[in-house]
Amino acid sequence: MDLDSGDSPWGDEPSHFKSDQVRSKPMTEEEAAAELQADSGPAVRSPPTRRAPRGTRKISAQATRLEAVDNTVDPLGPLGEPPSETTPTTDEAPAPPQKEPFAARGARPLSSPSQASSGGMGDSVNPDEDVGGFRGPPPVQLPVDAEGTKRQSQPSVSVEQAAKPTFDINVGDPHKVGDLTSSHIVYQVRTKTTSKAYRVPEFAVSRRYRDFLWLYNSLHTSNPGVVVAPPPEKQAVGRFDTNFVESRRAALERMLNKIAAHPILQHDADLKIFLESEAFTVDVKNKENREPDIGQSKGMLSSFGISVGGGGKFVEHDDWFHDRKIYLDALENQLKGLLKAIDTVVAQRKGLAEAAGDFSGSLHALAEVELSPALSTPLEGLSELQLRIRELYERQAQQDVLTLGITIDEYIRLIGSVKMAFSQRQKAFHSWHGAESDLQKRKHTQDKLLRQGKTQQDRLNQVNADVADAERKVHQTRLLFEDMGRLMRNELQRFEKEKVEDFKSGVETFLESAVEGQKELIELWETFLLQLDAGEEGLPYYVPPSTAGESVEGSAPASATGEPAAVAAEDES
Repeated sequence: MDLDSGDSPWGDEPSHFKSDQVRSKPMTEEEAAAELQADSGPAVRSPPTRRAPRGTRKISAQATRLEAVDNTVDPLGPLGEPPSETTPTTDEAPAPPQKEPFAARGARPLSSPSQASSGGMGDSVNPDEDVGGFRGPPPVQLPVDAEGTKRQSQPSVSVEQAAKPTFDINVGDPHKVGDLTSSHIVYQVRTKTTSKAYRVPEFAVSRRYRDFLWLYNSLHTSNPGVVVAPPPEKQAVGRFDTNFVESRRAALERMLNKIAAHPILQHDADLKIFLESEAFTVDVKNKENREPDIGQSKGMLSSFGISVGGGGKFVEHDDWFHDRKIYLDALENQLKGLLKAIDTVVAQRKGLAEAAGDFSGSLHALAEVELSPALSTPLEGLSELQLRIRELYERQAQQDVLTLGITIDEYIRLIGSVKMAFSQRQKAFHSWHGAESDLQKRKHTQDKLLRQGKTQQDRLNQVNADVADAERKVHQTRLLFEDMGRLMRNELQRFEKEKVEDFKSGVETFLESAVEGQKELIELWETFLLQLDAGEEGLPYYVPPSTAGESVEGSAPASATGEPAAVAAEDES
């Protein structure tokens, strides 16, 4: 039946008819090829407007029928029948295609012991392989390394914390330089940092006190509203005293570490110059030449062309800032009173040390004139003990200054920095209102010219430009005042948090120092008392002057039998 006959609307009756014939009688290869040619012919001759028959399915079906050759002893048996093992074989069936060996394909070696243990996997059929014999990608396995557990155990940090540089600054090696008229103390500033803004992670420079003062003024000028840790106060008398130099060194070190830990100040260019510059004086002069207003307390306000004059009296309208000002005034008064009490305690300890020294001298003089060794020797031992007690009191007085006293003094100076930030905010407020006043004047002049008509057109254009410029300044000063207020709120919160931590650490160190000092004092008295008890038992009390300190501090006062070590040595002789 012809496909173009139109007897069937789908045009597929011939293929069904022939399929039935094939099922009833096997056909040869020549007949199958002729039928395939006949089926494909009409599809090519069909007009473009007529729907073409499903040639793809016909070809696929014919390919299946071509396998059904006239051989009833096929390895798979006739179509629709199970293979028979007892069927005699007349012709040898073609061998099925074999998969090539695993090693011959140049596959990758096994990457894990679990894959290597499966021995015959290469020879077995893999369901993931396609018809072409290509193996799919191996399953992804987690890398097993020695540091995997260590990395997982480390706590994760935020991106901001990971990107924040760290600083470890040490101020040490204070030494006096210069002649009698220009003598001063120079400190070695050693820095370790993870910041990429510096050339190397570790470096050291030499700085004097006025360099620290320059850093404070520069940071305070270029960062209005930020609370900058100030340096210790100047002192004209006793500035080369050992205790004063040590207390100033500790205060300067705390100042630099606080500045470097500040999220805003740690990125300031002035801090980089201070910590890293080898030619510090030259770099400072070059910076002042580039920025001539740096020493005139203008800073950010001067960048807008705004005057930073004092203006009229400032009235605080924000209750939060008003309460903070009252609190800071009360806190400053209380800290000053506490610092005065600490100074009294330190002076008392120094007085005790001086009294112990005088007592030791009197005991030594008495021991010199005493004729009886049984009395002169204990007196000399007590004189040596008083010298040790004097050293203990002096050391404890210095520790009181370096622990709690330096913390109190630091926060008194920090309150001064906070008040300077308040003053900068007041200047920004006056600048804002001064700009508004100037804007109103210019607008009044503009309205006056507008009423005069077009006769003053040139002047009116200039006034319009002045009004636009005044409006821009008002907008900038208002934004600066508001931004400074938000910044100071954060700064005061940071101030409160650090104050609690620093005072807690200072009080703990102060108490630990006091406890250790009392323990040492008790040990000294107990050792001396044991020596006196040994003398009361009829044994002569003797402490060699050259080893007096060693016997009191390190050696045992008596032997296992209760005798002093010196007495035991005399008995042996």
